[in-house]
Amino acid sequence: MAQAETIKAVIAKKTIRAPFAGRLGLRLVNLGQILREGDAITTLQTMDPIYVSFSLPQQRVAQLAQGNQVRITSDAAPGQAFEGEINAISPEIDAVTRNVRVQATIHNKEEKLRPGMYATAEVLLPTKTDVLVIPVTAVLYAPYGDSVFVVVDQKDEKTGKTQQVLKQQFIRIKGARGDFVNVVDGLKEGETIVTSGVFKLRPGTPVKVDNTLALEPKIAPKPENS
Repeated sequence: MAQAETIKAVIAKKTIRAPFAGRLGLRLVNLGQILREGDAITTLQTMDPIYVSFSLPQQRVAQLAQGNQVRITSDAAPGQAFEGEINAISPEIDAVTRNVRVQATIHNKEEKLRPGMYATAEVLLPTKTDVLVIPVTAVLYAPYGDSVFVVVDQKDEKTGKTQQVLKQQFIRIKGARGDFVNVVDGLKEGETIVTSGVFKLRPGTPVKVDNTLALEPKIAPKPENS
């Protein structure tokens, strides 16, 4: 029994197992050849996904993050782009080139990309755009144009006192997200608007601001089950 276990151990030492799934390259040794420790037998490459390494200028480091989308193109597949995402960013900057090394994981089901191939990498950096958003409940929709009621100060000619009244102001909106709409024209930042019950209002109506019963709009509303 002990001898059988010894033979199994010897066989296990002479059995070569790949450390990960992939595709083998050309054989680099001959049948019957005696191998020494460290001799190369063949190559093993992961084809899908495939890993792409590239460098970017240090000015872009602050914009890089794991998960940023990457697009790869190569003359081996004209007119085709391969999508993936950044999976690793080197913590150090090259002292000579002032570049940072980046690695991305690319989907390669058709195996058109091969290890060692030259390719062009594009990182799709997130962009930020300043927008003016208001609650969707503040908009009075009408066939002749969308509008909001702005609270403005108006001086009473008879009494000389200043009071707050409503002014109907037409706006142009583009796009919506959650309980908000994006105003692209007709409204300025800092103006006070009415956010509920706008279909009951009329221009010139005196108002008193009271937000105790105001609803809180959300980017990702989750209505409760009734």
